Amino acid sequence: MQISERLRAVAGMVSPGCRLADVGTDHAYIPIYLMQNGVIPQAVAMDINQGPLLRATENIRRYGLTGRIETRLSDGLEKLQAGEADTILIAGMGGLLMVRILENGQGVLAGCRELVLQPQSDIRSVRAYLEEKGWQLDREDLVFEDGKYYPMMRAVTHSEEGLKKKRESDGQSSVDDGDVRHELKLRYGPLLLKNHHPLLQDYLSREERLCRQVLEAMQGKQTEAANARREELQRELELLERAKKLSV
Repeated sequence: MQISERLRAVAGMVSPGCRLADVGTDHAYIPIYLMQNGVIPQAVAMDINQGPLLRATENIRRYGLTGRIETRLSDGLEKLQAGEADTILIAGMGGLLMVRILENGQGVLAGCRELVLQPQSDIRSVRAYLEEKGWQLDREDLVFEDGKYYPMMRAVTHSEEGLKKKRESDGQSSVDDGDVRHELKLRYGPLLLKNHHPLLQDYLSREERLCRQVLEAMQGKQTEAANARREELQRELELLERAKKLSV
């Protein structure tokens, strides 16, 4: 099966040998692709809507994978049992919805080894949620396709060693500088920044242009809401400038 560059990148974050649960599977392209390439032994493809699930079932049948990829009508992780999946993959939906799905599925996540996530929006909220719940990002990627940037990440549970290193790292900076660096990591990706991802400079430059365009469109507006938004955009521009220097 041929799939898009974005989906290949997401699929590439799934660890070999893991049982997969694909939430919001749509056409089941990712589990089919992974099964065809011998990466995973089995999968559950889930979707909240019957239409996409019927298309997924037909695709699974077409590629001769009936019985190896199971489909389930499910609101998020509702129909997944604890211990059924090593990898939970959620791609192509808003970040706040993704956070809701993860929060509602806490009982299922307890037996999960890794999360592979590709939020379409509110990416900071996803990273902040993972940090709060004790998940550690161990891979990040950024893909540009059809005029859009797609950040994605893999998270694993914190090890004691990882927590120790994080505490030591946090203690090395002043409070103010540490807060800024933490915010940069939440917004733009700690591993994208650390590894100087080749697309990150272009991504940050685009975000900067969008901020300036919004500021320009707001000229002359002096309402309380407009002033608050203007301050927020100025703060974002400052952070983008810091991030661009870190990612060189």
